[in-house]
Formats: sequence, C-alpha cells, structure tokens
Amino acid sequence: MWSRAESADGVAPVSEAFALAARRERPATVHLLRRVGSELVGYAQVADAGSADAAAELVVDPAHRRAGHGRALLDAVLEEGAHALWAHGDLAPARALASSAGLEPTRSLHLMTRELTDADVGSPSLPEGYSVRAFEPGRDDEAWVRINAAAFADHPEQGRMTVADLRERMEQPWFDPAGLILVERAGRVVAFHWTKVEHGSGSGAGWAHGSDPNGVRNGDGWAHGSDPNGVRGGTGEVYVVGVDPAEQGRGLGGPVTALGLAYLSWLGLAEVHLYVDGDNPAARRTYERLGFRDAAVDVQYSPTRGST
Repeated sequence: MWSRAESADGVAPVSEAFALAARRERPATVHLLRRVGSELVGYAQVADAGSADAAAELVVDPAHRRAGHGRALLDAVLEEGAHALWAHGDLAPARALASSAGLEPTRSLHLMTRELTDADVGSPSLPEGYSVRAFEPGRDDEAWVRINAAAFADHPEQGRMTVADLRERMEQPWFDPAGLILVERAGRVVAFHWTKVEHGSGSGAGWAHGSDPNGVRNGDGWAHGSDPNGVRGGTGEVYVVGVDPAEQGRGLGGPVTALGLAYLSWLGLAEVHLYVDGDNPAARRTYERLGFRDAAVDVQYSPTRGST
C-alpha cells in the first residue's frame, strides 16, 4: 500500500522514523489500520502517544481515496492524542483534509537538492587542529549519540536519538560506516557528517574505478584513482550534519558539509539532497550558498486553538 501511494503521489507517504517504527514494537507507538472487509485501505501511526510531542502520519491506498477513509484515520489519531500531523509533499488533498479538521500549518521541512560534479571531489580543508576519520561501529556509538544530542538539543526528533536508535539505523541495508564522517579535535569527536545512499543508488564511478576505499579513514580524501570520465548516476543524501555547540564559531560548518559532498561525489553519484527545517533560515542560507535549491516541502499541521 505504501508503494502504491508513493507511485501515485510522487513522495513517500511516511517518514523513515515512522517506517522503522512499523517494523518492530516500540513503547508509546500506536498503529491504526483501516479496512474494508478484509482489505487494508489505510494506515496511521501515532508516535510518542500520550505525550505533548505526540505526532502522527497516515496514508490511504490510492484506489480507496475520496471515500472518507483519510478523515476517519485523522479523527482516530486526534482521539489518540496526536498534537501534530505530518503531510509529505504538501499535496493539495492533504491540505484540504487538514483544513477540514481545523488543522493549520505549524512547521515545515524543506527538501533541497543540487547536482554533484567532479569539482566536489577532493579533500576539504578543516581549520587547524582538526582531523577527519570514518565512524567505527562499537567504538564510536556513544560518542556519536553525545555529539548528536548536543548539536540538536532543541530539535524535537533528532536530538532524542539513543544508542538503540543509532544501532537500528546501522542495521539498515543502506548503512555504510565509511559514509558517517567524524571530525575530531584533541582525540574527541566534535562534529560529523552522516551521508546516506540507498541500495542501488551508486553509478559505478568512485570505488569501481580504483579509488582507495580507506581514503576517508586515512584523511587522504577521495580522489585517489577516481575516473573523472565516469558516468554519474543515482542520488545521495546529506542525512545529518552536526557540530558540537562548543565548537561553533570556529569555521567548521562549511568544511564539514563539504566533506560529505566530496564523499558522495567520489562515489559517482549525480545528485544530492537534504532536509532542513523551515524555521532554520541560517542553515537554509548555508545550503543555498552551496548550490542547493528547494525541491519539495513536508508540512506539519496542528489543531488550531479551540478546535477539536
């Protein structure tokens, strides 16, 4: 059903966090199924149910839309205490459904994209005293959670990630420790750039043309043997970029971002995308200076004051 919805709408109907939660039991997570007879026609999920952070996502099978199933699921998640509802892609039907229930936009998440070129490949310069290496599972798990929590202390989802959450993502087919790039100062992790490449997104440039897969571990960059004539294809993601607040103002943001772009370009990918909160204009300006442009937006809706 999710695949049919994505094909019809051009956007995934649920976020990664909600998709992962549907695969295993989690506390304070409510799953709601909508059926016609024995046929599943809709699904909704409430995360952090019973708390002030309770948020929901829902999807209706394209073959069963305009039959009241979306409104029934929406009413159900509100009854479960959801204070927010995510609509991916900001599609007109989602806006109409939210409006019909008295919900209004309260937050946005922007998808930004840009092309990758050979000019992105290289070894971005870090300020003096900093070094770069790849994440090592087992050794760096707790250090990553610590720096992530500090960097996203005010973020309602990212900042609450635990070691268990990290390891759940490490179990996914797309995870590659070489793509989780760590920056250290005096032996302490102070920043990171986590890249993501879904299975099958690579093009065959990069490693397949003789590049040194240990380049990032040695701090040597990624240009060793890459074929500048390799045909680019596929898309990578700037999954998460974080800098310890204690290190801010030292000129790390740009170089740390460039490290990930260099890595994705070295893999031979043609495009990169990322998500950034609409209420973070500084980050959006940084990415715009790096050539990123808005491609789509996800919108969070919440009940208006006095609505039920």
